[in-house]
Amino acid sequence: MTRVSIALLLVVMASAMVLVHTQYESRLLYTALDRADIEARRLRSEFQRLQVQKSAQSTPLRIERLARDRLQMRPASPAITQYVTDPGANAPVPAPDAGGGQ
Repeated sequence: MTRVSIALLLVVMASAMVLVHTQYESRLLYTALDRADIEARRLRSEFQRLQVQKSAQSTPLRIERLARDRLQMRPASPAITQYVTDPGANAPVPAPDAGGGQ
């Protein structure tokens, strides 16, 4: 009878140790999940901030001002427009042979 009692005691102790370890792992995972949630909220907030900044940076007025100031660009006008033509475009195109080559 004492062997059975000792065996049962060892099984109960092992079960208790497994339970403690499982609870410990569960708490670690919950903490990691909570940290991941906080990081996700932070990243979402950062993304929204960057979206607002992007829309503020890409206004047509700002782009036009940057093109004028930094790139020395100016609006197109007929006075500065140069038209390019293809000299070969006016040459007559030979008609295809209707006789089938004979």
